[in-house]
Amino acid sequence: MNILDIINKTKRSEPLSTKEIKWLVKSYTDGEIPDYQMSSWLMAVRINGLTDDETVALTLAMRDSGDILDLSCIDGITADKHSTGGVGDKTTLVIGPAAAACGVHVPKMSGRGLGHTGGTIDKLESIPGFSTDLPFSRFAEIVNETGFAVISQSGNLCPADKKMYALRSATGTVDSLPLICASVMSKKLATNAACLLLDVKYGSGAFMKTSEDAKKLADLMERVGIAAGKKVKAEISDMNSPLGKAIGNALEVKEAIEILQGKITEGYLYELCIRLTADILMLAGKGSDEECLAMARDSISSGKALNVLRRTIELQGGDPAVCDDTSLLPQPQSHYTIRASSDIKINSIDCEELGMVSLILGAGRISKEDSVDPTAGIIMECKVGDKIASGAPIMRLYSTVCSDFADAAVRAQDALNYTACRIATY
Repeated sequence: MNILDIINKTKRSEPLSTKEIKWLVKSYTDGEIPDYQMSSWLMAVRINGLTDDETVALTLAMRDSGDILDLSCIDGITADKHSTGGVGDKTTLVIGPAAAACGVHVPKMSGRGLGHTGGTIDKLESIPGFSTDLPFSRFAEIVNETGFAVISQSGNLCPADKKMYALRSATGTVDSLPLICASVMSKKLATNAACLLLDVKYGSGAFMKTSEDAKKLADLMERVGIAAGKKVKAEISDMNSPLGKAIGNALEVKEAIEILQGKITEGYLYELCIRLTADILMLAGKGSDEECLAMARDSISSGKALNVLRRTIELQGGDPAVCDDTSLLPQPQSHYTIRASSDIKINSIDCEELGMVSLILGAGRISKEDSVDPTAGIIMECKVGDKIASGAPIMRLYSTVCSDFADAAVRAQDALNYTACRIATY
């Protein structure tokens, strides 16, 4: 086998064998294939695509390039959840405890945020004392006790994906369905839970901009996961508006806790969390759709899910009192309120741009080495379709590292598409 033959076959849309794909991934990971030749193959894939069989083979070869977690030490059914990224997405902080309260074990390995999307690790580390740097044995002990724990991604999990993703970013080959699928699914299969729920987002704040493209990716990931022997379900969700009101680490933790406290019992974020929790329960064989939806709602209304989160926080070194008093979360030193200058109607929101605003405020990072301000972020006081009276707040900006909100405020307001309207007064 040689790399030129493989490049030429993919250029001609001739399917590669599983053996050829395994050789390709291993040789590149081991440094035997140079970046310029792998870039050529990736571009051929970007142009011509891969068959389902090739995508499965690529995913499994990438999974097998590093560690695969052994979850046999965790008692009961294990489930994992993956979101394709978004703005204000704190669903893991609700879904994990809720599913655990219903008897499903959720051992979650997550990453930090980069660019306009936030990371679950960053959110949890805004809780005073909370540690995601745990030995795997301790991680498993916590999952066995509470049903839910979150740790940082292993340094040797899917090294092939780390190399290939960096190369894709530098060569304009990120937006390829089989390459996206292999990247996501190789990591999820390496974490090795029995059940896998995929939350595939579309819209202005997501990588997939249309529901049609999101469905194509979701269907492909489902097929690959099932071919790998997992129970898999993919949901398509809208990211044309921030998910909930809060964008930013401590702000999102507060909103998630308020759902578990029963203070938020309606709206898109709440309903999506219920839907996704029910999907996990169904994958785990806990009942019908109707039964699992009822179990998901009860896990929150009864306070059981909040108890799971409280105990998990305690066992991971954090202050469990935040579950009863969210003012114990880090508080910003500065804030700024953007108000409507006239009566307006919100027509659309550029979610990605709001994510970039939160990054400017300190909530995100441009490079992996950057630190984040746990207090920074945005609270939305409007959603698409709302009519806002002149002088009423549109959104509130928060930060500790940023005291001059002028640039951020301009960008935040420009992220809204609105028109003048007349609001009746009585």
